[in-house]
Amino acid sequence: MRRAALVSPVRTPVGAFGGALRPLPAHDLAAEVVQAVVARSGIDPSRIDDVGFAQSYANSEAPCIGRWAALHAGLPVEVPGFQTDRRCGGGLQSVVTAAMMVQTGAADVVLAGGVESMSGIEHYTTGARWGSKSGGLALHDRLDRGRERAQPRERFGPISGMVETAENLAVQYDITREDADAFAARSHQRAARAWESGAFDAEVVPIEVPRRRSAPVCFDMDEGIRPDSTPETLARLRAIRPGGTVTAGNSSQQNDAAAACLVVAEDKLGELGLEPMGFLHSWTVTGCDPATMGIGPVPAVAKLFDRTGFTFDDLDLIEVNEAFACQVLAVLKGWGLKHDDVADRLNVNGSGISLGHPIGATGVRILTTVLHELRRREGRYALETMCIGGGQGMAALIEAA
Repeated sequence: MRRAALVSPVRTPVGAFGGALRPLPAHDLAAEVVQAVVARSGIDPSRIDDVGFAQSYANSEAPCIGRWAALHAGLPVEVPGFQTDRRCGGGLQSVVTAAMMVQTGAADVVLAGGVESMSGIEHYTTGARWGSKSGGLALHDRLDRGRERAQPRERFGPISGMVETAENLAVQYDITREDADAFAARSHQRAARAWESGAFDAEVVPIEVPRRRSAPVCFDMDEGIRPDSTPETLARLRAIRPGGTVTAGNSSQQNDAAAACLVVAEDKLGELGLEPMGFLHSWTVTGCDPATMGIGPVPAVAKLFDRTGFTFDDLDLIEVNEAFACQVLAVLKGWGLKHDDVADRLNVNGSGISLGHPIGATGVRILTTVLHELRRREGRYALETMCIGGGQGMAALIEAA
């Protein structure tokens, strides 16, 4: 079976909710990274066999966003496209799906990515098409509704949303508010240091953002990082649930961003003149109780290690997407790891709390950052993991080229 090479991974800067990228819809963000991948790799666009993009909050403004983005970016009309959705794991799933396509010979080159414009997610109603005999029509916030409806209530009972699942883990794994705030502050400080050191320069594609009455502005830096965050400042924030651990300061943000890369059959790299940054070594996905969805990386990694024979000692970098600080700390306990023992390898440039969590884009954003960091460190293996709303966990081993 052919190995799946990862080529020219890039991402946009991550925009804050309602922030700098709010004027750009998801399809514009996706087209930006498609064009950047083609330009940086130098590939002939006609050699791209397919374009796959994840989007968790899809709508009919750009249906099948992989195809939409390919056309919007100016790729030949003969290049098809598709869309994936595994909620928080959707971006990583787009890369995995692309890898399976090239490994099995169904394609030689697939452009895989993820995108989310959470600022542009709409309100909607399910009762307007056939009318209402009396009373008003309810408008649902698709963001909140997606979290509430992440699992069938008939089977699992009501779960108010992702915050409840994080608080469940905080209780189950005895995670304190102080520990969560300390972890969140560290995330912001690491992300700030990464920008200051130039660690993100090679992976980020600046975006021109249009403005109504003036020239476009260049957006070139992640917007949600708060370098002055400390455990003391975060301790002043009110818990979302009375007596709880989760606050706005130790949770992931809502964001706008896109990320993408080429997934190429190893035996085609020379012919196409492409240089890989890494390879998708292996991956797994598994289910868990929706009420504790944040623990998903624990069974996913157990499954991955069982299949591959890897252990944590084999890894140069470990990424756990920071849905919530208490969730990451619970995952570490579930793995039997102490934070201090892996701190120099864990989320070394920040993650969802500091860099943000644009749902469909996050998996590819993490992959992009990991590949660039492996090259800087001259490391060999990285582990990327995602917890997934509705009760799933995903894990992938990335090998440097």
